[in-house]
Amino acid sequence: MKSGGVICLAVVIVAMSMFGIAMANRNLTGTAGNWNHTENYWGYWYKNVSQDSKRIVVGGSENWRFGFNYTDWAIKNGPFYLNDTLVFRYDPPNDTTFPHSVYLLPNFWSFRNCDLRRAKKIGEVTAGAGEGFEYVLKRWQPYYFACGERNGFHCNVGMMKFALWPLFRWHY
Repeated sequence: MKSGGVICLAVVIVAMSMFGIAMANRNLTGTAGNWNHTENYWGYWYKNVSQDSKRIVVGGSENWRFGFNYTDWAIKNGPFYLNDTLVFRYDPPNDTTFPHSVYLLPNFWSFRNCDLRRAKKIGEVTAGAGEGFEYVLKRWQPYYFACGERNGFHCNVGMMKFALWPLFRWHY
C-alpha cells in the first residue's frame, strides 16, 4: 500500500472513531442530564451545546468515590469537548474513608487492566478536598482516568475508572 493510501485509511479510521464515539454518547430519550433538544432535518435529536467550555464534576453529586460506575456516568454525561474542565472531588483520607487519587493511564490496555505502572498521578489523595481539583481536556486524544489507590483495587473492583475522547466543539 502506498503512503497516500495509508494516510487516507488513517483519516477514514479516525473519522469513523469520532462518529462512533459521538453516536455512543448521544441520548435519544432526553431523560438524563441537562438536555435542551432540538429536532434536526433527519428527525434525530441532538444536544444543543453552548460554544463555551464547560466545568463538569466527575460523578455529579456522587463525586469521586468507591463503588460508583464512572464508565456508565461518562457515557450518560457525554459527549465531552476540548477545553472542558473535569472537576474531581473526593474526601481527604480520614478514619472513616479510604483515600482516593486520580491517575491518567497511558493507553486502553492499561485502562482495561487497571495497570498503573506507566500511569501519571494527576491528583494526590488530598487534592479532591473542598472544591476539588480541575483537569482541562486540552488535546484531541483518548483520556483514561482511574483511582490508583490500593494498587488498582479501587479501579478494578470499585469501578473508579472511565475513558473519554473529547470532541471538537462546532460553532453553528
